Amino acid sequence: MKIIFTQDVRGKGKRGEIKEMADGYANFLIKNNKARQANAAAMSQLAGQKRAEAKRDAEVLAEAKDLKQRLESGDFVIELKAKAGSDGRLFGSITSKQISQALEKQYGLKIDKRKMNLKEPIRSMGYVNVPVKLHNDVVAKIRVHISEK
Repeated sequence: MKIIFTQDVRGKGKRGEIKEMADGYANFLIKNNKARQANAAAMSQLAGQKRAEAKRDAEVLAEAKDLKQRLESGDFVIELKAKAGSDGRLFGSITSKQISQALEKQYGLKIDKRKMNLKEPIRSMGYVNVPVKLHNDVVAKIRVHISEK
């Protein structure tokens, strides 16, 4: 029997996949709402869902690219102040959480701290480029300026 998976089933198929299964197992999956029979109506509904999902993904990607352009414009610099010694090294460090909070406070943009790819916290004064993963295909760089209090 041909079925369309409505959920991921480990070892058998992923959501949206169409596969040929043994009748008994197919009935088991249908009964547990993990799949449905692949008839003409279900196939056309699946095609419509895939088109809608592709359209949403394209919109999200376009939004991410637009945000990247705004973030990487020359006038977009996040200003942070921290205590530092005479050699320019900070007492403590600047974390992605502090950068995220400053971004929201200064520009009104909310970007999750987990999307900032700081390999280690910032421990010196000056300008730093912080990579931010906005989408699977879009990575922007935010300029952060750390100055002394």
